[in-house]
Amino acid sequence: MDSQACHSVGDDSMRALVFLDWKGRSCKATKHGGMRAAAFLLGLQALEMMAIAAVGNNLITYVFNEMHFPLSKSANIVTNFIGTVFLLSLLGGFLSDSYLGSFRTMLAFGFVELSGFLLLTVQAHLPQLRPPHCNMMSEAGDHCVEAKGFKALVFYTALYLVALGSGCLKPNIISHGADQFTEDDPNHSKKLSTYFNTAYFSFCVGELIALTVLVWVQTRSGMDVGFSLSAATMAAGLISLICGFFSYRNKPPQGSLFTPIATVLVAAIIKRKQVSPTTKLLHHGSIHTEKFRFLDKACMQIQGAADRKHSSWTLCTAAQVEQTFSVQQGSAMNTQVTEAFEIPPASLQAIPYLMLIVLVPLYEIGFVPLARRFTKTDSGISSLQRIGLGLFTVTFSMVSAALVEKKRRELAVGGSDEQLSIFWIAPQFLIFGISEMFTAVGLIEFFYKQSMAGMQSFLTAMTYCSYSFGFYLSSLLVSLVNKVSSGAHRSGWLSDNNLDKDRLDLFYWLLAALSLLNFVNYLYWSRWYSYNPSADSAAIINLPCVEEDYSSFTSSKLMEPPHIPV
Repeated sequence: MDSQACHSVGDDSMRALVFLDWKGRSCKATKHGGMRAAAFLLGLQALEMMAIAAVGNNLITYVFNEMHFPLSKSANIVTNFIGTVFLLSLLGGFLSDSYLGSFRTMLAFGFVELSGFLLLTVQAHLPQLRPPHCNMMSEAGDHCVEAKGFKALVFYTALYLVALGSGCLKPNIISHGADQFTEDDPNHSKKLSTYFNTAYFSFCVGELIALTVLVWVQTRSGMDVGFSLSAATMAAGLISLICGFFSYRNKPPQGSLFTPIATVLVAAIIKRKQVSPTTKLLHHGSIHTEKFRFLDKACMQIQGAADRKHSSWTLCTAAQVEQTFSVQQGSAMNTQVTEAFEIPPASLQAIPYLMLIVLVPLYEIGFVPLARRFTKTDSGISSLQRIGLGLFTVTFSMVSAALVEKKRRELAVGGSDEQLSIFWIAPQFLIFGISEMFTAVGLIEFFYKQSMAGMQSFLTAMTYCSYSFGFYLSSLLVSLVNKVSSGAHRSGWLSDNNLDKDRLDLFYWLLAALSLLNFVNYLYWSRWYSYNPSADSAAIINLPCVEEDYSSFTSSKLMEPPHIPV
């Protein structure tokens, strides 16, 4: 083989992945996997989302009213918490793909999340773990004692136990559910697309129940009761996970994800002076992009070295080379529906999920089959097109929020007795929900289908990681806007605890402009990306479920402690 040819013997990265049952044996098609097994994970998805959404969507109320943090700091605490949840999904995906496997990762970190909910319940119930009661919205609000010391430590410990558990769960729920569908099924791509839409539907059901029933309980019965319901719901989710234990197709851990990446880079650098080989010689039917052809040199075999034993660090195979302020806005509006019933502001976020419970099935059974006739794509439209449509739509949510806040503030500042109804902020939530239906599912489908074998959980976690940067930048943006908009004789747009004195409407206009810029930025990068439709069927090459035992795996049964190399 000369220097232009690619080493293909023993192509480890394209080897078949053998999915195992709970005893470490090859699974059986009649007993393992399919939508029956995925249903247990969809139950966990709905129940875990129900638990954390009830906390996260009303958290700003607890932080502001009970912990007595200023409004801008409270908003940052919430966005930092949610951002941390999404960022830690990378840890969950890495541990799952590399060492633990999906089931053990979900089980371990599910109990971590449950412990966080229980600790929040204890703090909300015991007055000695919270600052003295004080009305932050009154004239004396500036003198309320902020939570510090041990009380703040308990709060942050509980909050980030929840973040750690939820973050490590999220990517594994999605990827483990998708792993239940076998590649040898000719309708695999269609079933996978249906599964992703169904997973988002279960997400919407969890959010809806959290934002109606659980938030209402928090408002009427206290945060301690609300947090305890989140804990009970999380426990039910873990029961759903365990009930499917005997039905799952389990993907064995593949070792460190970073070793093949590092070997590609090292090998490419060592061979940087070699002439790049032709694509036909490199890729025998495997996925390949013409971008970054420099890395193709990593799989070259140097002349005169054919008879030498190659280190994996100098010879690589070709396939290896490849809304926080809206709740406070609602609090400043008329929440009365009847004389006996008021809508909790946090429950307004249930409006998009109520609509999505109808829209997601219509999208799956109506739009997808219709679009499939024209695009010949199993999912109706490509995942990149779906993401772009969602990013474009979200701009209108910010525009709606800005217009409503301007009207609400004018009435409040003008001394009018009329108070804008809380239903005026429903459109912004509805548009945002529709945007999420396109963006969230599109991102998950894109990362899962385009990922390399053995990296599905980690790359699915990239979806959540992208959200985390948004939440962290949100916190930075709030602080930056306050600094830039403040002056010697005026306060910043978001620097006061009173929205009537703040300029939340201008902040929403800024978000609308940033959303539009983000969409334009996405268009550039998505056009630059070389989309591989064949990746839908080549991301995982797995063997059909058969009855033979694979003795090499029997010593590492699913429930045995994993060996993690130091």
